[in-house]
Amino acid sequence: MKTRRLTMAQAVVEFLKHQYVERDGQEGRFIQGMFGIFGHGCVAGMGQALEEYGPDGMTYYQTRNEQAMVHIATAFAKQSNRLRTFACLTSIGPGATNMITGAAAATVNRIPVLLLPGDIFAKRMVAPVLQQLECPHSQDASVNDCFRPVSRYWDRIYRPEQIITALPEAMRVLTNPAETGAVTVALPQDVQAEAFDYPVEFFEKRIWGIPRVPPDEETLQRAVDWIRQSKRPLIIAGGGVIYSEASEALAGLCEATGIPSSETQAGKGALPFDHACNVGALGVTGTSAANPIARQADLVICVGTRLSDFTTASKTQFQNPDVRFIGLNVSSFDAVKHSALPLVADARVGLSKLTDALTQAGYGVPTDYKQQIAELREVWDREVDRLFNLNAKPVISQGEVIGIVNGFMTDNDTVICAAGGLPGDMHKLWRTRSPKGYHMEYGYSTMGYEIAGAVGIKMADPNRDVYVLVGDGSYLMMNHEIVTSVQERQKIIIVLLDNHGFACIRGLAASSGSHGFGNDFRYRSEAGTLDTDAFLPIDFAANAASLGANVIRATDRESLTAALAEAKAADKTTVITLDVARDEYVPGYESWWDVPVAEVSEMASVQQARADYEEKVKAMRYFL
Repeated sequence: MKTRRLTMAQAVVEFLKHQYVERDGQEGRFIQGMFGIFGHGCVAGMGQALEEYGPDGMTYYQTRNEQAMVHIATAFAKQSNRLRTFACLTSIGPGATNMITGAAAATVNRIPVLLLPGDIFAKRMVAPVLQQLECPHSQDASVNDCFRPVSRYWDRIYRPEQIITALPEAMRVLTNPAETGAVTVALPQDVQAEAFDYPVEFFEKRIWGIPRVPPDEETLQRAVDWIRQSKRPLIIAGGGVIYSEASEALAGLCEATGIPSSETQAGKGALPFDHACNVGALGVTGTSAANPIARQADLVICVGTRLSDFTTASKTQFQNPDVRFIGLNVSSFDAVKHSALPLVADARVGLSKLTDALTQAGYGVPTDYKQQIAELREVWDREVDRLFNLNAKPVISQGEVIGIVNGFMTDNDTVICAAGGLPGDMHKLWRTRSPKGYHMEYGYSTMGYEIAGAVGIKMADPNRDVYVLVGDGSYLMMNHEIVTSVQERQKIIIVLLDNHGFACIRGLAASSGSHGFGNDFRYRSEAGTLDTDAFLPIDFAANAASLGANVIRATDRESLTAALAEAKAADKTTVITLDVARDEYVPGYESWWDVPVAEVSEMASVQQARADYEEKVKAMRYFL
């Protein structure tokens, strides 16, 4: 048997360089490079390996924060329909644990990322080493055990030859659309540097096929029968529609049958906003078209969605007593939710087979249902126009900013956002034109994802202009990846909305009977509270300029429009700052979210909020 004597770290790099995926006859390298920040727990192992073996296929990228690099990899993989990703390397200690939030976001959103944290010494005799967490109940534990619940696959390598079986398992999970998420392989720092005679076959090119799994024929026929019996069916298009490149298949089903399609955050853009069957966002952040239709639907066809509480309005969205669900999903775990008929299949194949069967059967929704869909769409379209043109004075509204940026962008551009009130308003209002025009991290609602994620999108598709919409609270959490965008010459355009605090939670607190406690960016008073009249004088433009960005200060509709044009023409990352109205909210549209309110309180506002809560919770349903 021919072998190559390499350190474990060198072997990891060589193995990852030769991993490919194939779908629909298209082949590409899966691990596109490695992000990292070196520390003592990886510099002499993985760091040395990347210097020696990385240049011909494993490019190393710097970031400023370990959480951010996972977000970059996640956004890159999402933009690539999960067919490509990055590996992320850290030292043991805070570098490793900084990645946990990113790992959770990737796993919650079903996006593949490979995490390679350094780990404590396998030989143990030098313990406790720098950054080691000592556990009195076990010597076989480190901070990397924290990754277990947020990883789809987890392993720790104690001997250099163990990667021969561990890395193929990691790749199996990463490339499986039903199982994918964060994969963590912890690498003890001493083992990284140990050598082994690896079989040369371990480093040969390996292609991981991603098949388009067809549905079971018997279950498919049952689903067709259910749809044919339905008078008011509704489709929920989730992220799986986009990842499986099933937009045309979805449009085909809708056009053949007249069934309306609603969209989750991850599924927004599955159909163009102006498609006759697209009734828009569903659920807590849903539209006045989708939510009434969902409330009356007798059949809900859930395609590539995990049915989060925002989509189901905390189990209050579907009120037809006879409603049934079909779960078309590549994952059986998601397909059975709401006691659905599980149609386990690739979304594109499943939708196409449904279309063929229903067309052959001559199925179409009733005429009066089509008329209602058209009328609700028209009313909603007027409502969006109204919110885009409020002419709020003296400060522009968040809805107006969304409308201006949305109208400025082209079909080949992408907008990104995450967490807070902005995503809710964008889910309702954004007029999405293409499957890759709208990128939202809302599964884990991760503040700080926006700028790092934009870098990942730009790296995945350098020909796109990428626009970031971010609030001041989220910007303060992770603005440093502006430096990475400048360093890598990955130009992004950031529109920073300053509302002097955590505006989303401020509004949520108010709806729960509070007064926005703890959410404004104000000076502490002599009495010890954060309720002085003066806001903190944060100069976001100066901050962005110090990180290497081009900066434009906008103040109103006209200056924002001019700023967008200037930013598009600029040759590097540009940050546009502007104040927005703090109390100008986009309305809710016949929906509710379960945020428990204090059961007892001496505050009258809380007592009223609790009474409202107890009334709303009565609409919650089990689906058995």
